[in-house]
Amino acid sequence: MSPSTSPRFFSEKEVARHRTKDSCWVLLGTRVYDVTGFLRMHPGGEALILRRSGGDVSGEMEGPPHRHSENARRWMEQYYIGELQRDCSSSSSAEDCEEEQTLRERRTTPQKTAEKEDDDDSCSYSRCKPLDLDKDLVDWHKPLVWQVGNLGENYDTWVHQPVDRPIRLFGNPFLEATTKTPWYWVPAVWLPIVFYFSWQWCTTLAQESTRLSLTSDYSVPIPVYSFPVLFMAGWFLWSFIEYCIHRFLFHLKPPAHNYYLITIHFVLHGQHHKSPFDGSRLVFPPFLAGIVVAAFYFFLQKTLPEGLCLPVFVGGLSGYVVYDMIHYYLHYGSPKKGSYMYGLKAYHVKHHFEHQRAGFGITTTFWDHPFNTVIPDEKF
Repeated sequence: MSPSTSPRFFSEKEVARHRTKDSCWVLLGTRVYDVTGFLRMHPGGEALILRRSGGDVSGEMEGPPHRHSENARRWMEQYYIGELQRDCSSSSSAEDCEEEQTLRERRTTPQKTAEKEDDDDSCSYSRCKPLDLDKDLVDWHKPLVWQVGNLGENYDTWVHQPVDRPIRLFGNPFLEATTKTPWYWVPAVWLPIVFYFSWQWCTTLAQESTRLSLTSDYSVPIPVYSFPVLFMAGWFLWSFIEYCIHRFLFHLKPPAHNYYLITIHFVLHGQHHKSPFDGSRLVFPPFLAGIVVAAFYFFLQKTLPEGLCLPVFVGGLSGYVVYDMIHYYLHYGSPKKGSYMYGLKAYHVKHHFEHQRAGFGITTTFWDHPFNTVIPDEKF
């Protein structure tokens, strides 16, 4: 709802009727929100919201167990649809009715309210209001890729205030299409390569002619049953690369004065933080992933003895495929509460909405511990 539009009013009975997956409304005080489109995105699972649908979620927003961040509150404002109109009957006190009427009159004069909020330093526009397409720092009606570089020192704050709307990077339809990848392209492109190299390595070793040279005069045969060990070593190595790319490349803060580095950062990862539930940009496009995969292969080829490169490579490549699939699931899946994936989803959502400088692990939080980037536990 536009800030300049007078709100609609709903009765308590009308709000209470919307308690299904097809139509789910909640209250935050007297404000009414239609969160139907957010159900599958909620880190706690859709059942958690459905159990509280039709009612006030103010207590859950404040916690415990989880105090929602300012970004989460701003995100919720995108689903605001109107105000609650309570029945001021004899069961309600005169003071409550008078307060309700005053609040209603205030919210039906949005221009005056907006001016008051603009004068309040503790509640800036960027953190307390829903996205206003006409007042945002960029023009959402045009491709964003050529605009974000002009944000300068405002870029880092702007890009880490997520919105629930699609992003158009390029005006050219072909360029725009290359930035979007359905999730199933990842296993479709890379798993055949994993299977081919695995088969090639195992059939070669089955001939018992491949040996590992330990010295110039001594070598040992490489048994076929070493494949699982080397495969898992590659997978473990990928988990470290995954962490490093996410932390040191994707979250490298570009200099405020450098238009080009800001633009590159936005294309690589900033757009994902700005629109974290854009399903077409949750996995790597094959051509971009191919650069990383090729670099990984040549690195292993130069550093590992002959005969060990392939199993480590396919293990790492498999780790990448699982990484992209898990990343997609963390945004759109509904894991069972208490499961490993449930914990990962909650961890990753905190990274997006509250702790952008921590929580860089996607498939595992293992590397966050030695590098001291673990998202801290909440304290009440």
